[in-house]
Amino acid sequence: MSELILSLAQFGATRNVELNRSTALELIARAGADADLVVLPENAMYSDPTRERPEENYSETLDGPFVTALREAAQQAEADVVSGFTETSDDERSFNTLVHIDAQGELAGVYRKVHLYDAFGHRESDTVRPADITSPLVFELKGLRIGAATCYDLRFPEMGRWLVDHGADVIVLPAAWAVGPMKELHWEMLARARAIENTVYFAACGQTGPSCTGQSMIVDPMGVIVASAGESAGGIATARIRKERLETVRKANPSLANRRFTVAPSA
Repeated sequence: MSELILSLAQFGATRNVELNRSTALELIARAGADADLVVLPENAMYSDPTRERPEENYSETLDGPFVTALREAAQQAEADVVSGFTETSDDERSFNTLVHIDAQGELAGVYRKVHLYDAFGHRESDTVRPADITSPLVFELKGLRIGAATCYDLRFPEMGRWLVDHGADVIVLPAAWAVGPMKELHWEMLARARAIENTVYFAACGQTGPSCTGQSMIVDPMGVIVASAGESAGGIATARIRKERLETVRKANPSLANRRFTVAPSA
């Protein structure tokens, strides 16, 4: 039966790009020693959560130093990697991007965030360019289909359904979930809801404090949290993802088969 080891490796990125890169590589090496897939947070390359230098808006291209280093680390660890980073676009705003690097070190897929965090007093759209909705990032690993989304996408149930409609058995969500009233509760409740309603494994990897909640977690298709990294930077949550569990839950709860609505992305 198809199965894989999934690890979420959390930390709090800063404006120090070299330090962030070093931390990401160290976490890939640690987690990748046991895992088939290592997930890092959103904005793992560069983050300015307190807006100390809003004019800086640092970004790199897909062939820049950060993604190149991820490719080398994935190849050395012999593990697939999904990570967020800030990607240069052709206007003054950057893309909030996820990359999928395979275990051979190849850039295998890209997702640019479509739902921008213009909520709770934040305006991500001031510095980030919303991506066109084209096709989702879904890839196969060890006989399972992995779909990817980013942070604020968690609040949109259509996003999860869109990935499931493209075959996802597991959804990974790199995030920088900002702290605030009720935010940790929303993080957990929404992750568990997305797992339950889609009968998928849901793996949410967050940046850590003081600006973000951490609390990376892997939720099984029945909504059970099977692994959590707690609050601390450097925490790793690891779980075995089993196709057999997915099929058992979908047999007991055939909500996907009983659907009467489809999801069509808006223009």
